[in-house]
Amino acid sequence: MLFSSLSFLFVFLPITLAFYYLSPKSWRNNVLLFLSLLFFAWGGVSYSLLFIASIILNFLFAKQINKGGNRKKQWLYAGIIFNILLLISFKYLNFFIENINAVANLWLDNQIFIAQLKIILPLGISFYSFHQMSMLWDTYRRTDKLALKLNENALYVAFFPQLIAGPIVRYKDIIDQIKYRKESLTLFTSGIERFIIGLSKKVIIANTAAAVADDIFSFNPEELETSVVWLGTIAYTLQIYFDFSGYSDMAIGLARMFGFNLLENFNLPYTAKSIQEFWRKWHISLSTWFRDYVYIPMGGNQKGISRTYLNLFVIFLLTGFWHGATWSFIFWGLFHGFFMILERLGLSTLLKKFGLVGWLYTMIVVMIGWIFFRVESFSIALDFSIHLFGNNQNEQLNIWYFLNNENIVILLIGSLLSVHFFLNETNTFALHVKNMIQKFTLIRQSVLLLLFLFCIALLNANSYNPFIYFKF
Repeated sequence: MLFSSLSFLFVFLPITLAFYYLSPKSWRNNVLLFLSLLFFAWGGVSYSLLFIASIILNFLFAKQINKGGNRKKQWLYAGIIFNILLLISFKYLNFFIENINAVANLWLDNQIFIAQLKIILPLGISFYSFHQMSMLWDTYRRTDKLALKLNENALYVAFFPQLIAGPIVRYKDIIDQIKYRKESLTLFTSGIERFIIGLSKKVIIANTAAAVADDIFSFNPEELETSVVWLGTIAYTLQIYFDFSGYSDMAIGLARMFGFNLLENFNLPYTAKSIQEFWRKWHISLSTWFRDYVYIPMGGNQKGISRTYLNLFVIFLLTGFWHGATWSFIFWGLFHGFFMILERLGLSTLLKKFGLVGWLYTMIVVMIGWIFFRVESFSIALDFSIHLFGNNQNEQLNIWYFLNNENIVILLIGSLLSVHFFLNETNTFALHVKNMIQKFTLIRQSVLLLLFLFCIALLNANSYNPFIYFKF
């Protein structure tokens, strides 16, 4: 169930809030857990038993780890291996089979070596597997023994705002909130406001950009003008940012409505002047997870330059692979890893001297990377990338074939918002308007109400409403 769907906005969310706040405080975690499991089952009942079983098994691993003793580390490794095998079985097994077959067929005269399996990817498995591994790691690292309760650990994993598409909340950052949080009207109100901002980013900007990007990427790159390939790339660059950051905003807002404070997941990544800075601002919860649970345990940057580069290579290989079982995703991760290493070798020092050049370089690298993220076929993604720097002409499929007055305005607004243009310190008029809106509650709430009503009108008109990160 999408947050940007009428069934969620006018059925699930009101019912959940009503049940939650009408329940005694001692029941609220259980009520929220039950409704979160219902939310998951709405998206696919068949995998609910797998989800619940994984929660129970991970809780048992955590209990054993929490006991301490000589076998503490062994139970940690057993739990981590269990979650990795779960991910491999449902998300990566057919990818491995396909590539084993490809290698084997070179020697076996194109005979199928291993049959592909009919596996349906469970909703949110990449996210909830990472949540459960975080729980195991953080339980292992605690110096004091935590009183573990199944309902609290299950709520950490199943909490519906972050269940399907993140942000990836570390166990240590939220377990105390699960136990001791206090709801307030101020927090609830700020949650509503944050949710509407996220909904607006998703429905108004991301969906408009998605329609343009999907239309362009449905063609063969040979058929398109170079300017059209750039338009499609820019549209997808806006789509994925406003889609995912909008979803994160909605998740953070929903969590506040129930008394939780989730950490930020985006910090204007398209203002970055290096790839290193980009990854400090993009999908912060994922990069933080890999830092805390993979990069640092591997030695981080504490074991020499060569080991640091190897660790970075592994991290970005895993980052690409986490997103999907295709060579395009793997290339996307390694592509970013290559520039991270290049910047550590001295490029970042050069970029600091030329701010605008650093920003242009970063955006070009990011946008080329997004093509491989968007197009599953590596060869087709490579063709699109090459055509960015070609000189193709096509009178029929030129840039105006894909644009109208509405999406021109929305794409322009999205572009300016994504680079913080309206809130840049040099744009005094925009800052004055922002301060006025923040200062006068009635103005702010009126603007948000209008945005919400506009989003509902678009959704009611059955406007295009995809969501990228649901497939992860």
